[in-house]
Amino acid sequence: MTAVASEPSTTLWDRRYEEHIAPVNRILDETAALRPGFSVSYVDPVHDADQAKIVSLYSNVGVADASGFVTAGDSEAITRQLGLQWQLGLRPEYVMPWNVHPWHTPNEPNGRLQPPQIRDGLKPLLRMLKVVERASVIVAHGTEAHRLADQLLKTENPLLWRRGFKVYKVKSFGGRAFAGAPERQHANLEEIRNAYQDSMARTGIALPR
Repeated sequence: MTAVASEPSTTLWDRRYEEHIAPVNRILDETAALRPGFSVSYVDPVHDADQAKIVSLYSNVGVADASGFVTAGDSEAITRQLGLQWQLGLRPEYVMPWNVHPWHTPNEPNGRLQPPQIRDGLKPLLRMLKVVERASVIVAHGTEAHRLADQLLKTENPLLWRRGFKVYKVKSFGGRAFAGAPERQHANLEEIRNAYQDSMARTGIALPR
C-alpha cells in the first residue's frame, strides 16, 4: 500500500474490485484458488492497473498485513516507503505493489523463501505484468525479490523487450537493512530513493519542481 487511507480499511476492502484495479485482484483470486488453506494479499484500490508504470516487488517474508493488502512490510517499513514516495511526489496510481510469493499461511511468517517458492511466484508476476500494460520498471526490494526479478529476465518474455524493461535491485524498506548504524540506514534509503527517482524519469512520471 502506498498511500495513507482516509477511509476505513473495510471501505477500501469493499473497493478492491473497482474497475481500475479489478484485473489485478482477479488474478490474485485465481492465484489463491490454486492453494486452498493459504491466503493472498490484494492490491489496495489506491493503485491503478491502467496507470501504473513502476512495480514495487516485495520480498514478503513476514506475516500477511492485517489490512489484507500488499504492503512494504511492518509499520516502520510502510512509514519509510510512504515518506520516500511523498518526497518524490510519486503518486500511488503510478505504482503497482506485488509480493514475490503471493501466498501466506494465515497468521504465520513466510520466513526466508526457498528457491521453489520464489519460482512459484514467477507465473503470477507475469500474469500481473500482462494486465498492467504500462509498467516497464521493477524496483525489487530484498534478496528474494532480486532472485525473482532475475528469473523474470531469463524468461525473455516478449513483453520485456517490447517495453524495454528495467530492474533496480535495492534493499527492503524494513528488516536488517534498517537495523544497523544510522549511516548505513541512510545509505540504504538513498539507494532506494535513487532507484525510484530514476524509475520516474525513465517512465515519464514528472518529478516535483
